Amino acid sequence: MPKKVLIMGAAGKDFHVFNTCYRDNPDFEVMAFTAAQIPHIDNRFYPAVLAGRLYPDGIQIKSERFLSSLIKENRIDEAIFAYSDVSYDYLETRRQKVQECGAEFKLPDPQQTMLKSTKPVIAICAVRTGSGKSQTTRRIAAILREKKKKVAVVRHPMPYGDLAEQIIERFETMEDLDKYKCTIEEREEFEPHLRKGFVVFAGVDYEKILREAEKEADIILWDGGNNDTPFFKPNLHITVADPLRHGHELSYYPGRLNFEMADVIIINKMDSAKPNNVDSIIRNAQKYNPRAVIIKANSPVTADKPELIKGKKVLVIEDGPTVTHGDMKFGAGYLAAQKYQAGQIIDPRPFAIGEIAEAYQKYPQTEFVLPALGYGNKQIKELETVIERSDCELVIIGTPVDLGRILKINKPSVRVTYELEEISQPDLKTILDRFA
Repeated sequence: MPKKVLIMGAAGKDFHVFNTCYRDNPDFEVMAFTAAQIPHIDNRFYPAVLAGRLYPDGIQIKSERFLSSLIKENRIDEAIFAYSDVSYDYLETRRQKVQECGAEFKLPDPQQTMLKSTKPVIAICAVRTGSGKSQTTRRIAAILREKKKKVAVVRHPMPYGDLAEQIIERFETMEDLDKYKCTIEEREEFEPHLRKGFVVFAGVDYEKILREAEKEADIILWDGGNNDTPFFKPNLHITVADPLRHGHELSYYPGRLNFEMADVIIINKMDSAKPNNVDSIIRNAQKYNPRAVIIKANSPVTADKPELIKGKKVLVIEDGPTVTHGDMKFGAGYLAAQKYQAGQIIDPRPFAIGEIAEAYQKYPQTEFVLPALGYGNKQIKELETVIERSDCELVIIGTPVDLGRILKINKPSVRVTYELEEISQPDLKTILDRFA
């Protein structure tokens, strides 16, 4: 009899683990997926067109709060944990819960889920979400373009809509973001690449996505999500570490795997980090991955209209995942408010409603910034309402996406951007010279 399996996920790695390890495998029967972290991604099905011949009716996706009952009712043999950016303490609580219900708790083998490409692959990963993966990917893509190399950026999945329509997504223009009905979180990851003139692929079936990207590119850039491990076997594995969350490179899953597997470790945000925290990461790298090359880098912030900030009472909007489950108290917008001498950074919590108010309860470290939650129309409307209700004079947008294209912002606003700036040798150009 096939082993009965449940895959615990968050609409990303879980589907990839199924596709690479369980689809069309008669030794296992996947009874269900569970969904966590992201709102409104449960109560749907992994469709038959993706699930394969063994699952003509698809596979149910239920909230993780039903984990115990799903294990018991379906007599699950193995529960596979397949989402990212969680502490090892959190992982242990999931393990205990699964085992108490009578199933075996397993983590997927990252090597088994890495697809092999016919083209060279550079994987850009991180120890935590919000460390600076995407700005690093943009920097690498720009260097390779100078070398006359054509790159395709393949982004970690964020399939929050109709999965059958999201098997392969190709983004070349801003209009494509509307075509695929992208959420704010998706736009935050895709839009900066598009503005630089790079094509981005994403979706659900990464075997098919990879083969399409190979048709267009000399080099594939894997732009990882959260702190997940690469979906493609890398020829060069780069991991970004964050000294503002020093120690997390060892205490968060699966970011620690990236830290230990990396060929290059970039210590980002040197311009806002304490030296002893940087030293802590260097010591951990020397102990757990002594072969890795270490690059130090700044993450300077710039505002498109800095003159508007000085002395103003400002509302700061930050990248949602970074200041929620990423555990950061602030991001680029807050740093820009300080850099350009805002008069006051207001507390958005008194104006919060709905799911944004719930997010402040769930993530209490998020105090003086507004997380750009936008997984659906309801959250977008709530963001608009919070901005309108606030008593600020100016809105500082610290998200990678231009929120002005998505939200109705009824107050003056300033956009903040940030790029990677290496400050040590060897730098990325030297590394890529060797790679090429």
